[in-house]
Amino acid sequence: MLRILAFFIIVLAAGLGFAWLADNPGSVSVVWQGQELRTSFMVLVIALLGLLVAVVLAFWLFQWLFGAPDRVGRFFANRRRDRGYRALSAGILAAGAGDATVARRMETQSRKLISADKEPLLRFLDAQTAMIEGDHARARRVFEVMEKDPDTRLLALRGLYLEAERLNDAAAARHYAEQAVRVAPHLQWAGGAVLELKAAEGDYDSALAILEAQRNSRLVDKAESRRLRAVLLTGKALDLADADPVGARNAAREAQKLAPDLIPAALVAARSLVRLNEGRKAHKILESTWQAAPHPDIAELYVHLNPGDNSEERLKRAQRLADLQPQHPESLLAVAHAAFEARNYSLAREQAEQLARTAPRENVFLLLADIEEAESGDEGRVRSYMQQALRAPRDPAWTTEGIVSPEWKPISPISGRLDAFAWKAPVQAVASEPKILEEETLPSVLENAEQKEAVGLGGKNA
Repeated sequence: MLRILAFFIIVLAAGLGFAWLADNPGSVSVVWQGQELRTSFMVLVIALLGLLVAVVLAFWLFQWLFGAPDRVGRFFANRRRDRGYRALSAGILAAGAGDATVARRMETQSRKLISADKEPLLRFLDAQTAMIEGDHARARRVFEVMEKDPDTRLLALRGLYLEAERLNDAAAARHYAEQAVRVAPHLQWAGGAVLELKAAEGDYDSALAILEAQRNSRLVDKAESRRLRAVLLTGKALDLADADPVGARNAAREAQKLAPDLIPAALVAARSLVRLNEGRKAHKILESTWQAAPHPDIAELYVHLNPGDNSEERLKRAQRLADLQPQHPESLLAVAHAAFEARNYSLAREQAEQLARTAPRENVFLLLADIEEAESGDEGRVRSYMQQALRAPRDPAWTTEGIVSPEWKPISPISGRLDAFAWKAPVQAVASEPKILEEETLPSVLENAEQKEAVGLGGKNA
């Protein structure tokens, strides 16, 4: 728009100028070597303008002719570069698809057409192709060269970090991740890697500082930050539990407030409080955690919190805890175990059989077997319960990535991931439909077992 306006202004000015010259005619005379040349002023102006245009055109023509070799050279260079970039693009796509043969051919072709010093993606393609080919030593060498270039340093650190992880070299992985964090603190993979590595080393204070920096940079949302902070604080509390009960108590209580359903935080907080003679606070923490997430370890610690209690008092404590979650299977199981210890076999059997009907699992039938053996000594019934225990769903346990741990850990020993453990039933080798026992099923099963035993004995006697 501005160019059009400027063009019209120039045309208008030229028209006004020529109109003024036409209205104010004049003459010009030039005497040269005794001869006089006379013409009108209008003709002189037109001649000068024509001469100026001719000079400009001549200058442009000479410039175009002298610049032709450079233009021809640039044309072929651009054509060569375009071919190189097409080969580079095809190579990167082939590497992404896992086609090492095409990727290497395109890498070789593009290297002939493009200088590696001017295009860092050539080294990246070389490293990626080497990794696909299984030549990890070459890939590491290329990444080490790329690390020296500021443009490709972060990409190289990422590649070196993955190589260190592949070799299970935790020290090297931490080194590369820390370097990446120093260059670019906002990198999520580097921050997360350093966080997990610090936690795996037991350096929970550094891990907490990194998590706080990530939260301030909005790399993790508020809910995830609270959960991970609770996990790290719980890990710290577990490390401090023996040497520093005060520090363990403070860390665990903060973790328990951040994640009320985090069972290990409540357990270590309660144990630390007991060691510091703060039993009432330990009771409250265990009760609040039980309301949020009933767990057998909570029940075990709560029932045996006072070492001087007898079995009847422990049964009352179990019943008081069960009243907080009366319909939960863990409440029934806690009362059943406490009643068995108190030799209240009728109550123990009642709770265990109810649980066997509603939520059967291995330890329920094992408890029924113990009750039967202690109360009646009937070996047939005991064996029947033992057989049902073998067929029942497995008991919940701390599991992660296919392994079962006897205790919770803040980080997975397999992948190093934070908050990886979950309380659930391990995967069974052979899946089967769990049998939900009705009220009449229990005695009928026992009667059948007795009949089979009697028949077997009769056959032997015969």
